[in-house]
Amino acid sequence: MQIIGENIHIISPKVKEAIASQDIRFFQDLAVKQVEAGAEILDLNIGPQKKAGHEIMPWLVNGIQEVVDVSFSLDTTNLCAIEEGLKVARNQCIINSTSAEEERLEMVPAVAREYKAKLIALTMGKGGIPVSAEERVNIALEKLIPRALELDIPMEDLLIDPLVLTVSGCQEYCPECIEAVRILKVAGDPPPMTNIGLSNVSNQVPREMRPLINRTFCVMLLAAGADYFIADPLDDQLKEFVHIVETRDDRSSLGSLILTLYDKTEAMEKLAADDVDMSDPEQAAIFKTTQILYNDIIYTDSYLRV
Repeated sequence: MQIIGENIHIISPKVKEAIASQDIRFFQDLAVKQVEAGAEILDLNIGPQKKAGHEIMPWLVNGIQEVVDVSFSLDTTNLCAIEEGLKVARNQCIINSTSAEEERLEMVPAVAREYKAKLIALTMGKGGIPVSAEERVNIALEKLIPRALELDIPMEDLLIDPLVLTVSGCQEYCPECIEAVRILKVAGDPPPMTNIGLSNVSNQVPREMRPLINRTFCVMLLAAGADYFIADPLDDQLKEFVHIVETRDDRSSLGSLILTLYDKTEAMEKLAADDVDMSDPEQAAIFKTTQILYNDIIYTDSYLRV
């Protein structure tokens, strides 16, 4: 698993303000914190920035790489801004992103090929994001992967993103996203890499509930074979969950439950009540979280609070 640090994101008022005031020190400090916390790549989400993106992106890249030596995920729909960022980046970057829409698919992968960048490719086309795993995989197999092969983009540089949507209103997408990753990992030869925008799963959820949803979904997606996660590297408990999975550390009751969840997801099974010590509030909370991620219980704030 590789963590792409998500914290430089235009949705944050502080990020928006720092861009407007050209406060590069703010971004340098935030970049250092994320890298020290384990981020191997930094996502630079500047939003559309139609007018000034071609100036903002290289300014950010140049400023941040003065203090950290990592790769960047250049996250904007402004392709000119991405190109300007690629021109000044010292390390291989990721372009975030293309979709299967005709115009994007024609232009964005060509830029990735020209600059030898990795490419996040979203499983959505003109009709938007399909619910079913099969439809999302078909977009990857019929459009995204063939376009990459046409341009000789190495499969290890293509990151298929099955698109995470929030449990609050779109929870039927959650199990399908896990299944899409699983299918992608067996359908390709060689299989493509996959990318997950992890925190999207808890958008529009009360702030205090978001971390556990993210952590639980992360374990399930790791079991399906996900490779890259755009996530918060400052979430120490998220990293603890990942460490438990990667080291098979079952010395604690929490570790044992996380590994049971991982193993059952890998075997295409569900965590059951019999697997959980319901007298332990931490275990009970994880179990209830899996129920909404399976789409077995309709998400409500009150269900997770009780």
